[in-house]
Amino acid sequence: MTETTSYRAVGLQTTCRAIASCRTTEEARTRIGENIERVARQIPSTIAWTGPDTRLIVLPEYLLTGFPTRETADEWISRACLSEGCSEYEELGAVAEKNAIFLAGNAYEFDAHFPGIFFQTSFVIDPSGDVVLRYRRLNSMYSPTPHDVWDAYLDRYGLDGVFPVAKTEIGRLAAVASEEILYPELTRCLTMRGAEVIVHSTCEVGSPRSTPKGIARRARAIENLVYVLSANTAGMEGLDPPGASADGGSCVIDYKGKVLAEAGYGESCVAYADLDLDALRRFRRRPGMENLLSRQRFEAYAASYAEHSHYPANTMAAGFSGRKHFTDTQAAVIEKLAKKGVI
Repeated sequence: MTETTSYRAVGLQTTCRAIASCRTTEEARTRIGENIERVARQIPSTIAWTGPDTRLIVLPEYLLTGFPTRETADEWISRACLSEGCSEYEELGAVAEKNAIFLAGNAYEFDAHFPGIFFQTSFVIDPSGDVVLRYRRLNSMYSPTPHDVWDAYLDRYGLDGVFPVAKTEIGRLAAVASEEILYPELTRCLTMRGAEVIVHSTCEVGSPRSTPKGIARRARAIENLVYVLSANTAGMEGLDPPGASADGGSCVIDYKGKVLAEAGYGESCVAYADLDLDALRRFRRRPGMENLLSRQRFEAYAASYAEHSHYPANTMAAGFSGRKHFTDTQAAVIEKLAKKGVI
């Protein structure tokens, strides 16, 4: 593997065309295929715009399917979910291979080891077409996560499978999904394992004002000394919320928290910038006040994390009962924290 320590990366801001209006599984699968075909057409023209040294392209959250609304778990698995080695991953792999890029994105997945539930998964595909990183989202309001089947998931994949970091020819890559950028512990666990570039597929409010996720992206970059490459949707089609509610703001942020590039509204490839891993590594190895990563005192915090539990693990060990499970669990957590005087 010949390492490339300086290259161009893109947050490709493109429209989410959801499967919600599809009446059959066959129609939904056809829509997913069409969405992949759109990406396959957009990426070569994106590289023509951004330059031949473009090595990493990140796609938005929900790009292939949108998100589940009224579907049961079984319906969503049948209509929307990918699985390891499926034809959709093969098609995305062919796009990466044809364009000689690392392609990052996000999709819903079914894992046969966990029947009856699905996961939201961030992935990275390398230029040979292989999936080299598969991260299952840990924090979600309405979808199952590994934490909901925690013991079984750890038994199957281990802690490094929960917090995967891929060592690649363009650096050590890791993924955070959507609102998870608001959870500092997640990105910290990834940088503990060496992550240098965080790919962030998201679907979020775009605004000329500062947003919580926009602030969090810069904070995660600063406190972990990582590049953050974020791709938002260019609006959503086929879902009930107003389409432009999640549009704009795809960006590249450097390890000092500086926004190197940011897209406006609509479909766009202008969120691109150069990533300089040599500069990042020099910065990480330089003693001084700015080197926050080397100054972390984890032992001081470990006992507090070990002694406190807010959202419980293993709530789906016996199965997934539907969306109401999440609001009921959250309400119980809030009640518990109120009784303990935490809130």
